[in-house]
Amino acid sequence: MSFIVLSNVEKSFGKTMVLRGLNFKIDDRESVAIRGASGSGKSTLLYLLGGLDQPTSGKVVIGGKNLSAMGDEELALFRNANVGFVFQFHFLLPSMTCRDNILLPARIGGRDTTPVEKDMSELAKYLGVTHCFEKFPFEISGGEQQRINIIRALSLRPKILLCDEPTGNLDSKNSEKVTTLLKGLASDFGATLLVVTHDDKVASFFPRKIVIEDGQIIG
Repeated sequence: MSFIVLSNVEKSFGKTMVLRGLNFKIDDRESVAIRGASGSGKSTLLYLLGGLDQPTSGKVVIGGKNLSAMGDEELALFRNANVGFVFQFHFLLPSMTCRDNILLPARIGGRDTTPVEKDMSELAKYLGVTHCFEKFPFEISGGEQQRINIIRALSLRPKILLCDEPTGNLDSKNSEKVTTLLKGLASDFGATLLVVTHDDKVASFFPRKIVIEDGQIIG
């Protein structure tokens, strides 16, 4: 059975139609690139898949749950329990240390932070950012912030890892490294991975690509 199912999904903002009748399915633990030019609707699609927004019409079903029928509180609980986000810009809270930024989703969800700290420590060692834990985001480099953001996204072992232009600020060599890293970590954590990108080279790392143009799937 498919893990993600979109049925006739449309999204408009006022009179502007952004997504037009999207239909597709994604299997559990599948890795998919969502490719399209700026303004094509790919980021809007990602927000619908993450429960950050809802379609104007149609259904978004993930793991048998209809996100389109959920209220704000239900969606917040769904996101906390199931979704990890990696954005192009890291959105780390500047008033918190990197450690506290990573633990924030667990604390918001009322979770025991002990297993989270264990995963966090192992991932930080693997990614080479253990030394950043007690620092504030403005005290570390952009690359280190990105790795802290990835650890935060994986902190609750999400079922879905959604990445919006995660390599947008990187050169080609580092784009390849980050893409390979995200695929490997998603596989290790048993997560379904969706990466939004306008970069054909990044998309080439994925066996499956969903191509969006003017709010419609063309490939």
